[in-house]
Amino acid sequence: MRPHLLNPLFAPVTTLPGVGPRQDKLLRYLLGRDETPRLVDLLLHLPASVIDRRAQPRISEAVQGTMVTLEVTVDRHRPPPPRSPRAPFLVYASDDTGDVVLTFFRAKPGYVEKLLPVGEKRYVSGTLQTYDGMPQIVHPDRVVDQAAFARLSGIDPVYPLTEGLALGSLRRAIAQALQKLPELPEWISPEVMRRCSFPPIREALNRVHVPVELTDILPDGRFWSRLAFDELLAGQLALALVRAQLRRPAGDRHAGDGHLRRSIIDALPYALTASQRAAVAAITEDLRQPVRMLRLLQGDVGSGKTVVALMAAAAVTEVHKQAALMAPTEILARQHIKTIAPLAERAGLRVAILTGREKGRERREILERLAAGDIDFLVGTHALIQDDVVFKALALAVVDEQHRFGVRERLALTNKGEAVDVLVLSATPIPRTLVLTYFGDMDVSELREKPAGRQPIDTRAVPNSRLDEVVDAVGRALQAGKLVYWICPLVEQSEAEGTEHLTNATERYERLRQRFGDRVGLVHGQMKGVEKDRVMAQFAAHDIGLLVATTVVEVGVDVPAATIMVIENAERFGLAQLHQLRGRVGRGSEASTCLLLYKEPLGEMSAARLKVIRETTDGFRIAEEDLKLRGEGDVLGIRQSGLPGYRVARSEVHGQLITQARDEALRIMRDDPKLKGERGEALRCLLYLFERDEALPLLGAG
Repeated sequence: MRPHLLNPLFAPVTTLPGVGPRQDKLLRYLLGRDETPRLVDLLLHLPASVIDRRAQPRISEAVQGTMVTLEVTVDRHRPPPPRSPRAPFLVYASDDTGDVVLTFFRAKPGYVEKLLPVGEKRYVSGTLQTYDGMPQIVHPDRVVDQAAFARLSGIDPVYPLTEGLALGSLRRAIAQALQKLPELPEWISPEVMRRCSFPPIREALNRVHVPVELTDILPDGRFWSRLAFDELLAGQLALALVRAQLRRPAGDRHAGDGHLRRSIIDALPYALTASQRAAVAAITEDLRQPVRMLRLLQGDVGSGKTVVALMAAAAVTEVHKQAALMAPTEILARQHIKTIAPLAERAGLRVAILTGREKGRERREILERLAAGDIDFLVGTHALIQDDVVFKALALAVVDEQHRFGVRERLALTNKGEAVDVLVLSATPIPRTLVLTYFGDMDVSELREKPAGRQPIDTRAVPNSRLDEVVDAVGRALQAGKLVYWICPLVEQSEAEGTEHLTNATERYERLRQRFGDRVGLVHGQMKGVEKDRVMAQFAAHDIGLLVATTVVEVGVDVPAATIMVIENAERFGLAQLHQLRGRVGRGSEASTCLLLYKEPLGEMSAARLKVIRETTDGFRIAEEDLKLRGEGDVLGIRQSGLPGYRVARSEVHGQLITQARDEALRIMRDDPKLKGERGEALRCLLYLFERDEALPLLGAG
């Protein structure tokens, strides 16, 4: 239950005067919510900059082109002539040093007269220009009387906006939300408050939204940093609660005698790499421990994570238990089953797949077999966590691409069994600092080597001006029977604004078809799953030789015969994404090539990215470089600035707060693991405020 104290902050924004259905729609888009945002969402939408209105010169001293606030008397109005509605409405005003014209275009009748009554004193703020030798302010930002002026700080916050949403209406909504802010209890320990010189949260929110000094809204200032620490602490505490739950003593353990694992190793066409063997040994040891496993298995594209997951599943099957692997997309789930099924079959392991595509009788049969214990290892998507999916004895949950799932999904899967062990797979090598941020204090195994027999990939950067040469080279490759990927950033042109110069996949497909005919196929995210699979199967079977695609092929597509990858507008992709895409080739025994087509001129950041990708294929090094260049959004394959899943905390500014928040979370878990007492109640408020309350039901569990 959410603490009553927080109810005012969880009221929908539509309860505020002036926020109607149209604003609701715009605010949903701006604040990234599927349903109507709440007041707390408004309060955590922080300013990007400020306007300084504190300069209050006399009219004769005002500098052209600067933001000024003038104290004036309104002298007369000059509305537009009746036959010239496009002419501006002019207001003549003055102080004892000179005159100024206030200009309004397309003003509603009566609006200006009411705003600036003749003979009254007003404070007017805006950018001063000169027109026909006369000082002028077009559409002043602020026009207020003396009482209202006394309440203004002179510094106005400027917020990130979305088209159609006026800055003024967003400011008004936030100001009203601040009025509803209750007196919140303090959840940060006095020692941390002192060490970091944090203000109380109420003061922090007020000073960021109503700055008194220009520095009040800086992300590295004490007000924003206080809010960032709150958010990071909520995240770390939620992870620590999950961790503590998973680390509670578990009953009978899940590793058998190894006979199935030996059968799988015998069925493999190659030997396991040293790091695969080490990972399997570590997982087996975890499965024997009296506490549940929580391990992250990191490995580059093609480093053999799926086989390690299969070995883990075999270990639990040896003691007649079941395993499940949940992947974020259907393509990825089907890719896993393709690797797993032939090996599992030879070892006598019964596997099945469950996605949104399995329906009706087929789905019912899978569910019956699962409940009866006739399936040892179930691979699937979110479909695995639906209520009617019942395991006979789930002992191992493998979650692929963890950062795409929230804590909620992870718990929903582990709740389908008793003392379930958790293995998380990540195809994006994640630097250690980020592992702490996103996964909490997990054990980590890294797969550093590529499987034997893989050829290096020759990576080259080519300017767009040489496109025709690239198309000719692709033609020669097709003649020689080679398989080629051609990646475009968009599906079609209307996809995003400001992308006029980006090539879309549909257009590129049409052009390449004119040249190469039926040998060209197209696959993108807006196609139905069945259709995508059909085209991919044609490509794998050499029925088509050139596959034009969007980044839908970024993960989990395995066509070992494909040896050429062309990435168009490569300068627009993050390092991690370029690395993932390149990993679609070089999977067989033939040498492979990756061509990065870029638009000139190259920016400094883009040039740095393309240089790194040309120099190395080591995903761990690429992840570290990516972190230096872009911040972690991109390292985790989530294209946004700041920390994915975080609204206030910024990696480049608040990095040092992550470890402090983690230490504080661990201290809380040591001193008050059930969040009891006064501070415990305060911490529950914190978890609800930052939507990290998924972990709270665990406190009452078991």
